[in-house]
Amino acid sequence: MAIIPQISFFSWENDIKNLGDLKRLELVLNTLPDEQLMRKLEKERGNGRNDYPVRAMWNMLIAMIVFGHARFSDILRELRRNVQLRYMCGFEKGKLPSSANMSRFIANLKKEKAEIKKIFEELVNQLYIDIPDFGDDLAIDSKWVWSMANSLSKRKKPDDRSETEAAWGTKEYKGVREDGSAWSSTHRCFGFKIHAVVDANYELPVAYSVSRASGSDVACGRELIGRISGEQPEIIKRCTHLMADRGYDDTEFIKCLKSESIKAVIDKRSMWKTETEKEVPGYKGIYYNEHGEVFCYSPENGDRHTMAPAGYDAERDALRMKCPVKMYGAYCREAGTCTHCKMIRIPLSTDERIFTQVARPSYKWHRKYNKRSSVERVFSRLDVSFGFETKRVRGMEKMELISLLGLMVMNAIALGRYRQKKPELMRSLVTAA
Repeated sequence: MAIIPQISFFSWENDIKNLGDLKRLELVLNTLPDEQLMRKLEKERGNGRNDYPVRAMWNMLIAMIVFGHARFSDILRELRRNVQLRYMCGFEKGKLPSSANMSRFIANLKKEKAEIKKIFEELVNQLYIDIPDFGDDLAIDSKWVWSMANSLSKRKKPDDRSETEAAWGTKEYKGVREDGSAWSSTHRCFGFKIHAVVDANYELPVAYSVSRASGSDVACGRELIGRISGEQPEIIKRCTHLMADRGYDDTEFIKCLKSESIKAVIDKRSMWKTETEKEVPGYKGIYYNEHGEVFCYSPENGDRHTMAPAGYDAERDALRMKCPVKMYGAYCREAGTCTHCKMIRIPLSTDERIFTQVARPSYKWHRKYNKRSSVERVFSRLDVSFGFETKRVRGMEKMELISLLGLMVMNAIALGRYRQKKPELMRSLVTAA
């Protein structure tokens, strides 16, 4: 037996401040504005049995999210072996709840989802107040979360043991290989889909919604933006650009953003079947392709030149495109006689999907679009750091609650570290605070 006699099993009592990794939990618990929720839950409990106090159960649930435990049994096992964690959560007497107790507590929390959502929104508001440029650039995307079940239940009276709200979702990806051959792959999921709007610079969530796995990205995106506009108008007012992948390529969605003074930076789906170029209305000899690139053909020799983006004309709601000879000093045999050497303006109404306020061929469009991956990193933290990769949930209400808690804890860690003057650790979910 490897005995180390100089170590005392109770030495932690003399060094209680040395929390190590538990400092992350301490930071979250100190940052969450949850007092109103706690008082409401305590009032509802009344004078009944209080073997497991509301605050201790809540702290245990937050610890489950912080430390990435996928199941109640995991956090309970951790509590049994970690006396410091028990004390921090509030189980000083050593008596711990069971998984059944935790399930009943979750059932009570489902009724208070609106109150918990206020905590999330307050954290977002504090980030907007504390960080001057927070929310300038936003990005939107979605991710699947599998249900614990494999199919819908046939129970006539659904309960927490049956799945009656999940659905199958399908995504098909297509492309062309280097040798010119086409490829495609199909992915399926039975469960739910989290739709999130995040700050593209700080990689933190500002709004979310949950749908079935079959939910349309663009339809849910329009609904989410509309909800934000009505409930949290300050988010819309500060936003200047919104980035998204081609799943959100939709004329109505782009117009919806434009009506809110938000510039859409959204990748395009290929919709043209046979055409490669179309003539720009009102400009003979000038053509555009599906990617928003504009070309001029010299009248005599037919030399083709790519015109350069020269900004957005807000008064005319049009994109400016300039002759490459005038813009870059490019060589053209007919520069002296060409009628296209002046700047042209292409109204966005020509095709709202192709011509957007930020020109697709511009460096700015690509620079902004690269920030779209911020949503993927937020989802990666949910999967890896918060255990969503292995988490299995039944029912829409529970899925919404667990998603809300994960995003809420993410913002609490970021806000706490920013206030500690440690902005470089805002996005770290594993480093001790």
